[in-house]
Amino acid sequence: MQKALIASIIIFLLSFQIINAQHPQKLNSAEIYNQIQKLNFLGSVLYVAAHPDDENTRLITYLSNEVKARTAYLSLTRGDGGQNLIGSQLRELLGVIRTQELIEARKMDGGEQIFTRANDFGFSKNPEETIEIWDKEKVLSDIIFAIRKFQPDVIINRFDHRTSGNTHGHHSASAILSFESFEKANNPAVFPEQLSLVQPWQTKRQFFNPSWWFFGSKEKFAAADKSNYLTIETGVYYPSIGKSNQEIAALSRSCHQSQGFGSTGVRGEETEYLEQINGDILKDKSSIFEGIDTSWNRVKGGKPIGELLTKIEAEFDFKNPTASIPDLVNAYSMIQALDENHWKTQKTQEIKNTIAACAGLYLEAVAQNQEATPGSLVKLKLEAINRSFAEMQLESITSWPEQKVTTENIALEYNSLKNISIDLQLPSDIEYTQPYWLKEAGTDGMYTVSNQKNIGIPDVIREVKVIFNTRICGVEIPFERTVVYKYNDGVKGEMYNYLDIVPEVSTTILDKVSLFKNTKRKYIAVKVKAGKDAVKGDLQLELPINWMVLPKSIPFYLEKKGGEQTFYFEVTPPNAPEDAIAKSVAIIDGKRFDKEQIIIDFDHITKQQVLKPSESKFLRFDLKTKDQKIAYIMGAGDEVPNCLRQMGYKVTLIHPEELSPEKLANFDVVVTGIRAFNTIKVLANRQNILFEFVKSGKTMISQYNTPDIIYNIAPYSMNLSQDRVTDENAEVRFLEPNHTVLNSPNKITSKDFQGWKQEQGLYYPNQFDKAFTSILSSNDKGETPKNGALLIAPYGKGYYIYTGLSLFRELPEGVSGAYKILANMISLQNPVVIPAEKVKL
Repeated sequence: MQKALIASIIIFLLSFQIINAQHPQKLNSAEIYNQIQKLNFLGSVLYVAAHPDDENTRLITYLSNEVKARTAYLSLTRGDGGQNLIGSQLRELLGVIRTQELIEARKMDGGEQIFTRANDFGFSKNPEETIEIWDKEKVLSDIIFAIRKFQPDVIINRFDHRTSGNTHGHHSASAILSFESFEKANNPAVFPEQLSLVQPWQTKRQFFNPSWWFFGSKEKFAAADKSNYLTIETGVYYPSIGKSNQEIAALSRSCHQSQGFGSTGVRGEETEYLEQINGDILKDKSSIFEGIDTSWNRVKGGKPIGELLTKIEAEFDFKNPTASIPDLVNAYSMIQALDENHWKTQKTQEIKNTIAACAGLYLEAVAQNQEATPGSLVKLKLEAINRSFAEMQLESITSWPEQKVTTENIALEYNSLKNISIDLQLPSDIEYTQPYWLKEAGTDGMYTVSNQKNIGIPDVIREVKVIFNTRICGVEIPFERTVVYKYNDGVKGEMYNYLDIVPEVSTTILDKVSLFKNTKRKYIAVKVKAGKDAVKGDLQLELPINWMVLPKSIPFYLEKKGGEQTFYFEVTPPNAPEDAIAKSVAIIDGKRFDKEQIIIDFDHITKQQVLKPSESKFLRFDLKTKDQKIAYIMGAGDEVPNCLRQMGYKVTLIHPEELSPEKLANFDVVVTGIRAFNTIKVLANRQNILFEFVKSGKTMISQYNTPDIIYNIAPYSMNLSQDRVTDENAEVRFLEPNHTVLNSPNKITSKDFQGWKQEQGLYYPNQFDKAFTSILSSNDKGETPKNGALLIAPYGKGYYIYTGLSLFRELPEGVSGAYKILANMISLQNPVVIPAEKVKL
């Protein structure tokens, strides 16, 4: 119990620190000098917005690097509802990717990262809807907890709390809740359950950070009255690192790869504007910190520390940072002598990092394997080297979470590498490594995090650590390192991953949706993966009683850790239509293992393990299809090709560079993936090949694209817009109920639009040639009808179809109506003559 309490306290105290990347941070002299300057600035700013990529990286970079303020970005969501340009992961898995992208962005711009429990449920057209789905009180509680914990002197909102959400309801809601929290954070009667961990805090002032796009255009913004705004000239140049503020901000912005936000750095003058909306009124508008003591004088007993740090800064030797170590160690001791307070905790971590950087002190704990199971023994190789002439000794090693202390008493002499081997015993009840916000079941609008201490922590909580207890210049200083695994890649060189705690065995049902179009049995593949050597047990596939599964159980044995084997169950569906959730479970010595291991591994972020219930959706319904051969051109990445194969189609992925009349000759239908024309520039020179394919009597189905396309993606004129229907339950009206696409081979009814997820569709065309027939109409509450969800035009002997329906979301979720509609689109082979008077313009 005591161990758990101590661990929780350490996690709580360090939770808003930047978690080091897999590659250890190694600072040069210019970066060390910047850290020394930051040690002597005791001011903080909290920037607040709704999503990853909403933050103003130029302002965060400026505040962190030029002003030297402690600067954090509070993103209310993890971006779960967006689209993914680098893979097929959506929803919570996309949220995991975007979380890591934000963490990497903060490493670039020098800020820190915080979140609330709010779930990005998708586009929202007004803040009222957003706040209702989010659960206002919980999100407000999280914002206030972040303010009380971070203790910002200044809060800056990215969005305007006075707007109705004309860009995104989440945007306005973030500003509304931030504005409301300004005074409530200092009221002990508001969320008093937090006060065992934090204290009420009154931020000095709050701003809104407008830019030209709030005014509609750069011209309108230039002409606007900005006399009430505070201006900040952020276009500074940092000669010590050879980059402008904007260039650093662009590197930060470019971390948002899943959203396609690569940014080119610029140089020269640049102005940011702030409108004060709360707090003490600025008098001369010279600084957001006007009237706020940002020196060590704000801390009782802190004045001598500030004086010493000023001396260290003035005497810093760029050629010999080691010379600053004695004074830095003295300052460290003085900070430890202070009464417990917010700045003591923050500056202790900062000065330890600075001392290590000045000494070239390299400390590392490397596991023999990248994965380990609870209760196992982990062999660690420790490395310690002091690359300075400072007096230094490694006194002991403390391994966590077992808290075993190993005495060393090794002198760390100049540039003398010390390698130490230790065994770390993992507790049998240690938690698996995974994003903590996904461990408990959430709602459409909120993630569930029961432990108040964890709320706001940006990253995965990793328990396996080593503390190097050192003595530097006679003063004891502990340095904590998370256990990593590293290896050499023949192309990329030295590669790092963190140590992950994994289940003894995990299982995966290979098809996340299985369609049963009749009562014919199917073979269902389940993969078993070993988390340790010599795993033996029984595999089961659990389904409702009216689904027949054979065999009832399959014995398995996997000799080696990491080994995999696939087994097959024969499943016979019931006679009547029915949806069911199938679960795969491995039984070992009476213990159930029901988790699927999902690995997310991209070069620009830390490798992630996500553990989800090993489930699949089984659909028994009467789906009629034909034998068309489909060529699929992948766009931003989706699971639609796999879903098409489940429907019984033969699907071939075609690279755009390969498109030719000869290549397409053997196909009946071409389907372009989501945002294909946005993301694949070569298609601009290939659309005529696709149009000729249609003209010859075939079908082309183009899924949604965003409006930023400068060439025609259809054989007739069509204007893509921002129109969308975000309410997945909005009424769908059939404009052409007798059209073939609504009747053959499947009869489409309003019931086929029930059970949709997140949204009905997006980026509908709002103007289109009279050759198109508009099939569907729907709209969100209070809006005009949107008729561009499904457009069909005969072209030559074939058909061109454009659809903004969110099939890329609905098909992987097992929405039967989406399968029926898509089957009908694919089957639209025989031309249907549409009377001209029925064409909707």
